Amino acid sequence: MLSSTYEHAKSEQFDEDLVLVDRVLSSDHHAFQSLYEKYYDRVYAIAKGILLEADEASDAVQEIFTLVYKNLPRFDRRSKFSTWLFRISVNRSIQSARRLKYKKHQTPYSEAVESIPDHERPPEDADPRVAEGMSRLHPNDRAILTLFYWDELTLQEIADSLECSANAAKTRLFRARERFKQIYESLPEVES
Repeated sequence: MLSSTYEHAKSEQFDEDLVLVDRVLSSDHHAFQSLYEKYYDRVYAIAKGILLEADEASDAVQEIFTLVYKNLPRFDRRSKFSTWLFRISVNRSIQSARRLKYKKHQTPYSEAVESIPDHERPPEDADPRVAEGMSRLHPNDRAILTLFYWDELTLQEIADSLECSANAAKTRLFRARERFKQIYESLPEVES
């Protein structure tokens, strides 16, 4: 018991994110900029994976970091800062996807690809059915698939981000894969 408390304190002591959080809470705005720069790409990838559109993902990222900044005093350190940030990212992105669902229909793949900057576009040989299949999934399924395949989080990290057990994350991932597979297989083959 004592050794696990020591290990927890030791790992917390050397956690760069916690040092930055403390600096932000002490009114060091440069420290928040450091957190923003460190995690922007991963938060954007989560938002893009769920929302599928670059502009919507960019808007969501701004909302996410605004929420993080406002709620940083509530961060209780029971999890890593990154886990807390990814949980906020997933939840806010799913909320945005629900809002968008009522505003417009999903953009066809060809239009979505045209709106993506060149450096973020999928390779020419990428199967457009993957993007189409993802667009037909529920945002919750897109979230878990994005966290696992694109962000390469472990099942435990996903579980922490989604506030569930590792077994629940594994089950959700399995079900999301199955739903994606059904959709993907129902799509017509793309001619090359």
